[in-house]
Amino acid sequence: MVSKISEGVEISVETFYQADYSNPANNEFMFAYRITIENHNNFTVQLLRRHWFIYDSNGQNREVEGEGVVGVQPVLQPGQQFQYVSGCNLRTEIGRMQGTYLMENQHSKNRFTVKIPPFDMVVPFKNN
Repeated sequence: MVSKISEGVEISVETFYQADYSNPANNEFMFAYRITIENHNNFTVQLLRRHWFIYDSNGQNREVEGEGVVGVQPVLQPGQQFQYVSGCNLRTEIGRMQGTYLMENQHSKNRFTVKIPPFDMVVPFKNN
């Protein structure tokens, strides 16, 4: 697991290889990731947007942007957590993701960017 605190918001990421949804013979590798977002600020925040950078070890890069996460724009009170699971498909056995969340202070309405730490996605047999 990797974690990072930026702007008073902690982002933790765990990854899981999804063998049942992968097809290595066709260069299709599916990974799930679980993200925990925890508000360490003394004010309520709302996650408005996500911006991902996805790197495949074959040199292919993708960028994904959109509203919220998994169809919601969660509001977190001070000390509250929000957790969700999503997925990413790669064309190689090794990849990496990182990105940002656009958040809003619900009191001042100021918006700020929270960094999502880089995390690796590696097919387990490649770890040897």
